[in-house]
Parts: sequence; C-alpha cells; structure tokens
Amino acid sequence: MTEQIITVQQVLIADTPKSFITRELPSIAVELAGIPGDRHYGLLRPADSRQKIYKKGTMIANRRQISIVSYEDCEQIAIRMKLPEIKPEWLGANLMIRGFDQLTHLPAGARLIFPDGTGLICEGENLPCIFPGKVIEEVYDIPKLRSKFVPAARKARGIVCSVEREGRIAQGDTVQIITAHL
Repeated sequence: MTEQIITVQQVLIADTPKSFITRELPSIAVELAGIPGDRHYGLLRPADSRQKIYKKGTMIANRRQISIVSYEDCEQIAIRMKLPEIKPEWLGANLMIRGFDQLTHLPAGARLIFPDGTGLICEGENLPCIFPGKVIEEVYDIPKLRSKFVPAARKARGIVCSVEREGRIAQGDTVQIITAHL
C-alpha cells in the first residue's frame, strides 16, 4: 500500500440553481449523500449519456457526489489553452488540492482521507465536457475558445468521488491518498 500526502487549497459548492459553477467556502460538511445544498447531492441520480447501459432517467447510485481537481491539472489545462489560469470553479469542482500531479490518473477505489476521518472513494476520471469551455470563453472573451477545452483537459480534469465516511473538509486540510497501485 502506498500513501501520499496532499493539501486542500479550495473548498467549493455548486449551490446556484441551473449552474454548475462553484463558489468558494472555508469548509463543507460531507454526508453519505454528498455535500448538502450542492447540485450533485444525493445517494441516487438519474442515468444520463455517460451510463449507456441504463435507460436515460433510470435511478442509479450517485458516483459523482464530489468532484476534485488539482492545482497542477488546472495549471496544465491553462498551459495547453495558452491562458494565464484556469480556476476550479469554472470546472464545477468541489475541491482543489495541491501536491499531487497525478490526480486524474488515480485509480477507481483509491481512498482520500481527511484529518477528521472523512473518507472519499475515487470513482474515476471526470471526463471533460464542453460546459466549462463555454465559461472559460466568456471569462477571457476569446471567440471559439470553448472548442479548445475538451482536448486541453483530457487526462487533466480531475476525479469524481462518492462519500464513504461523513465529516468535514476545510481549506488547508491535509489529505491522505491511499491506493495499492501507486
């Protein structure tokens, strides 16, 4: 088993109706269904185009309760897009961590453990989609910039997680990543 220590740089929530853009908070409570008030909160969610084996709308386990990006991945996307920065809120992230440049490559089943014992399970890579590209295009006011996001964010968009143990996550927390594959 390999362990690596990283830190939480930002804690964010998507609590604006009809928007995936997140806003920063000093800390969040985490329940087994996710972050109360966040758009991805819930033990179940309807299947969409990502779950082709289920009819659209079929209720399935919510494996996208929390999304995490790394500072390093945001920096890489910005370099690939030739931009000064990419902010985690533009990607709809709930956490931005720093100190682990292979976050997007973390295998499903890896655990992220926080100081109070809060535990998240990596469910896999958060595949890039066009919506953050639209936000980035608006922020920088550069026509057609949105089309560059998906290729720039491949293998750099972070991960999605489900909650294994409830607790609290705060800016500055140290995070322990546990996996048998690193």
